[in-house]
Amino acid sequence: MAIAYDFTAELWEWEGKAAWHFVTVPVDVSDEIAARMEGFTRGFGSVRVRVTVGGSQWATSVFPDSSREAYILPMKKAVREAENLSVGSVARVHLELVDVRP
Repeated sequence: MAIAYDFTAELWEWEGKAAWHFVTVPVDVSDEIAARMEGFTRGFGSVRVRVTVGGSQWATSVFPDSSREAYILPMKKAVREAENLSVGSVARVHLELVDVRP
């Protein structure tokens, strides 16, 4: 059974040397993912996901961000360009867990 979540979130840029762009997974969804995936996370506490934004689909991971108390989802440049997203844009996200624990 696929576990999926739909939400909207604002695109933001990481404040550091790299120009990474993310959306923050809502806290309630993040809490559910953390509970569901406890003991089944990968490096850095990441969780593998499949994502759809507009007509773009890709596989990636969400990462816990302690300062936001939520997972963050990286948004690739190709997706941002294809979906005409820039910092401050709101994206409609469909996120599906890949490694669902039994």
